[in-house]
Amino acid sequence: MTAVGFAGLGTMGAAMAANLVRAGFEVRVWNRTPGRAGDLIALGATEVADPSELAAASEIVVICVSDTPHVEAVLFGPRGVAEGARPGTVVVDCSTIAPAGTRDFAARLAAAGVGLVDAPVTGGSEGAQKGTLSILVGGADADVARVMPVLEAMGTTITHFGPVGSGQVAKAVNQTVIAGGYLSVAEGLVLGMKAGLDPDQLVTALSGGLAASFILTNRSARMIANDYPLGFRLALHRKDLGIVLELAHETGVTLPVTAMAAAFEDGLIARGHGDDDNSALARVIRELSGMEG
Repeated sequence: MTAVGFAGLGTMGAAMAANLVRAGFEVRVWNRTPGRAGDLIALGATEVADPSELAAASEIVVICVSDTPHVEAVLFGPRGVAEGARPGTVVVDCSTIAPAGTRDFAARLAAAGVGLVDAPVTGGSEGAQKGTLSILVGGADADVARVMPVLEAMGTTITHFGPVGSGQVAKAVNQTVIAGGYLSVAEGLVLGMKAGLDPDQLVTALSGGLAASFILTNRSARMIANDYPLGFRLALHRKDLGIVLELAHETGVTLPVTAMAAAFEDGLIARGHGDDDNSALARVIRELSGMEG
């Protein structure tokens, strides 16, 4: 069995690690906040004390945390992965972080003979639980080939875009499309409801045509009810849009819809909605349209 370490047991990470256990890997886990590993231990995983210990016992280390500084802390902080990793270890970073940060981390790890594959994921908590994530990959061919069985245990659509950082660029594109998707579904539903249509009937009808999408099918009910239980935290999407807008600045691209979504999310976060599901963008469209309740 390949020994795999997994750092970061949030909503996505815990489900992804569970799929690795079920696939037969020898899995060790670590989380910054204790108490998250109980279900994984029951499945057969082993909990370790810190990322250094995780790396020392693993051939492949998977990281799934929130942001660029968190990845850096797991890799290079006290008792970090870099302290325990042996030459030949490959790190798979499934976090969504800045492409420039990924390239910097890869260079620092390479000096110690450790590879890095950036492999951010999309597909939501549902995809993490079912093992059907789409995984966007950047890295050296040999490193990607080595970690492919691990990726295949967590997702069904795995695309290698190119060198290190390419996966993070692809994820930035994904988050750009998602921003527009949430806004367009919210606008369409609010328009239909204000014009007197039955929203559930409308969703069924639209789902059979060109307007069909994951967001329409799986998030429209939240927008209709104006209730947004967590699937993907709005504050994390806003973090991702910061990465998108920085990349757009670097590449000379104008993204007006993304900039508008970021501004709306800033307002929602300021009003205490940062922990709502990302579909809470509909709150803004509802309120601007006189549907506060």
